[in-house]
Amino acid sequence: MADIIAVLQCLDQCLSKTTLRQLTCMVPAMLAMSGRVTMLGISRWTDKGGSYRTVQRFFNTVIAWSKVQWYFIRHHLLDPEDTILIAGDETVVTKSGHKTYGLDRFFSSLYGKPVPGIAFFGLSLISVKHRVSHPVMMEQVIKPEAEKQKPKPSKPVKKQDSKKRPPGRPKGSKNKNRRDVELSPYLLQIQSMLQSLLRLVGADIQPIYCVLDGAFGHNYALQMVRQCSLHLISKLRCDAALYFPYQGPQKKFGPRRKYGDKLNYARIPDQYLKVSCVEDAIHTRIYQMLMWHKLFADPLNVVIIVKTNLKTRARAHIVLFSSDLDLAYDQLIDYYRLRFQIEFNFRDAKQFWGLEDFMNVKPIPVYNGANLAMFMVNVSKALIRHFRPACPFFSVNDLKAHFRGRKYVVETLKLLPQKPEPISIDQLFAQILTIGSVNAISNSS
Repeated sequence: MADIIAVLQCLDQCLSKTTLRQLTCMVPAMLAMSGRVTMLGISRWTDKGGSYRTVQRFFNTVIAWSKVQWYFIRHHLLDPEDTILIAGDETVVTKSGHKTYGLDRFFSSLYGKPVPGIAFFGLSLISVKHRVSHPVMMEQVIKPEAEKQKPKPSKPVKKQDSKKRPPGRPKGSKNKNRRDVELSPYLLQIQSMLQSLLRLVGADIQPIYCVLDGAFGHNYALQMVRQCSLHLISKLRCDAALYFPYQGPQKKFGPRRKYGDKLNYARIPDQYLKVSCVEDAIHTRIYQMLMWHKLFADPLNVVIIVKTNLKTRARAHIVLFSSDLDLAYDQLIDYYRLRFQIEFNFRDAKQFWGLEDFMNVKPIPVYNGANLAMFMVNVSKALIRHFRPACPFFSVNDLKAHFRGRKYVVETLKLLPQKPEPISIDQLFAQILTIGSVNAISNSS
């Protein structure tokens, strides 16, 4: 318990004494408990002062979780000499019933189809040096009423008498500024989160890149990120229509040409080849070039990774891009790979800390339940660091086994009529704390 109090002491700047005391009771319970992480389950594993009513009051308290996460990361996990990226992604939590706030149908990549549940969008700080992700923000995604009531598109009916639109550009139409875009409510919510995060961390670190998955590989997301003074790193469709910059002579009058030849992914010029290697009968080639896309306002720094199976001659490629035209190809690839670390945050939060288990239905408890699960991801990383020198592969399963065994020993010692000798207690701790762990350590802390 004393260790947890010391770890959470840095939060006294952003939490009231009552809320911090409640959190101090709940964190050891969540570290030790088995089964589903619900309010009732947490209350059963807490010590004195952690009744169900106490846990219920905590879940109904308005908490600035972004400050809580950032103060904890800054105190325990942040390396001042590290390069920090901002990564964002959405996760879906399946829910049944009809009363949970924000309940709707959202597409789940795990199921491969829309499922009933609630969705959250999270922002994390990714450490390039340590190659881990630290969640900072988690907000619920609420579908607008207009989108819910939108009728399903019906099959178009061909009209025999309707006139076809004449070829060419309509008379009187004007050029549109692709930088002046109207963002959707979803992108506006993400932009607000990015701006809040930058204000929160601005005095300590200054991130440059925001890494998002292929769902944000379009001009609207790019302009949304650029308006926050960040550079976007994302992925384009594999059949994206890219054009080389025009290098030929320009006309004396009229607009200047900027689109050259269209890129043929099967025949990419060798002058843009950066790396070519063969490993396990897979030929990998990496190209980097400055390209135009007609739906984007500015040129893109494009990196294309082409893999060819030398045995079957099967070929596949992915197209990464960044708004930073000076970013090297190896850094662009590495930064985009690091984006997947946020998926491990969601996995741990669902598997160990109750992101998939909480049964709250009102807005504030739902928000607190999701953010408490993400906060425990950071707490577990801070605690695991103390065990890694003795056991390099110490995991979350080992951490929970350690705290569960310690709780069993403490409760057992309370029942004994006479307290054993200190050396016997140490031997008892060393024996019990390894039960259920995958990677046992020689000396328990």
